[in-house]
Amino acid sequence: MDFFSPELLALMFAAGLFAGFVDAIAGGGGLITLPVLLTVGLSPVQAIATNKLQGSFGTFSATLNFIRKGHLDIKAWILPIVLTFVGAGSGVLVLRSVDSSFLVNAIPFLLIAIAIYFLFQRKLGDEDRHQRISRNVFAFFFGTSIGFYDGFFGPGTGSFFTLAIVTLLGYNILKATAHAKLLNFTSNFASLLFFILGDSLVWSVGLIMACGSIVGGYLGSQMTMKHGARIIRPLLVITSILMTVKLIHSNPDHILGRWIVSFLDVFLS
Repeated sequence: MDFFSPELLALMFAAGLFAGFVDAIAGGGGLITLPVLLTVGLSPVQAIATNKLQGSFGTFSATLNFIRKGHLDIKAWILPIVLTFVGAGSGVLVLRSVDSSFLVNAIPFLLIAIAIYFLFQRKLGDEDRHQRISRNVFAFFFGTSIGFYDGFFGPGTGSFFTLAIVTLLGYNILKATAHAKLLNFTSNFASLLFFILGDSLVWSVGLIMACGSIVGGYLGSQMTMKHGARIIRPLLVITSILMTVKLIHSNPDHILGRWIVSFLDVFLS
C-alpha cells in the first residue's frame, strides 16, 4: 500500500494527533490508532509495534510539557522510572512465549471498576490526600507490575497508573495524571526498544503518526493543566468504558459480553 498518498498522510497525522490528545489526558489513544494502523494494511504485530512508536512520542511530548510547567519532579521518581522500564521490557520478553488471551478476559472487569470508581468518587483527586504507601514501595510493586502489563498487553495502562497514584500516593488528579504520563512514556519507550530489536516497526507510518501525536500530546497536557479534574475524570470514565467495549467486541465469547446480551434480552423482552 502507498503510505505516502495525501489522503493516508492526512489520516495518519490526524489519528496520531487525536490519540496523543486523548492519551495526555486519560490514556486510551490506542483505541484510535490501532484500528487505523490495521486498516492501512499493517499486520497485528506491526500495528502494535508501530503504535508504541507514535505513543512514545505523544507521551514524551505531554511529559515534557508537564515538566516545563512544574508538575513533575523527575529526581524524586528515578526508582519508579527504572522499575517501570524493567517491568515493561520483561513484559515484552514474556509476550513472545506466553499467550496473553487470559488478560483479554480479565482486563474489561478492571477497566469497568476504574470507570465506576472515578464516576462515583466525585471529590477524589481534587486535592492531595493521605499517602498510603511510600514512593519506593509504589515503584517496586506498581511501577514494575503495571510496566510489565504495558509491555505484555497494554490497554488501559495510563488509567491504571493514574488510579494507583491517586489512591496510594494521595496525589491530586492533575499531579497524578502528570506522573502517570511519565511512567507511561517509560513503559512505551522500553517496549519500543524491544520491538525495534524484533524488526516489527513500519517506520514511515509510525513517524507520520508521531508528528501528530507530539502536537496532540502537547495540546492534551495543556488542556489537562487548564481544566484539571473537570476534564480528566470524565475522560477517564469514558475511555475506560470504550476500552472495555473494544476488548469485548474483539472477543465475542467474553463472559461480560454474554452478561450484557442476556441482560438486554431480559430488559427488552
